[in-house]
Amino acid sequence: MTMQLSFTKIENELLPEYRRKIGSAESTEDVKKFYVYTMQDLFRQVFGGKIDLDFEDISLQPDQQPSFVISTVLLDKDDFTYVWNTSDLPNLVGRFTETAVKHYRHLEKNPKKTEAKIRM
Repeated sequence: MTMQLSFTKIENELLPEYRRKIGSAESTEDVKKFYVYTMQDLFRQVFGGKIDLDFEDISLQPDQQPSFVISTVLLDKDDFTYVWNTSDLPNLVGRFTETAVKHYRHLEKNPKKTEAKIRM
């Protein structure tokens, strides 16, 4: 029986602030930005600072499946791939991504709301 690492505690710590930020996003670009910042926090905590996540290392791609892309720089790191393959990290990233994509699509469908918020 293989043991799987779990990072749901970190997810639960980050989730309330993440939802607040995503909910207050005024544009689709804000959603992408808040998503990446949260992923940086998540990875920083998961890897204890051993792996630095640059802004370009993960991105939200709402029109793709899966809706996120991880850079080859990260995928080439043994520490990263080991944790990715032996933990619930892909599921956590998937849940954060799903939340971001839902709000991204909401803003995309309602551009007048976004424009009104920007003008205020």
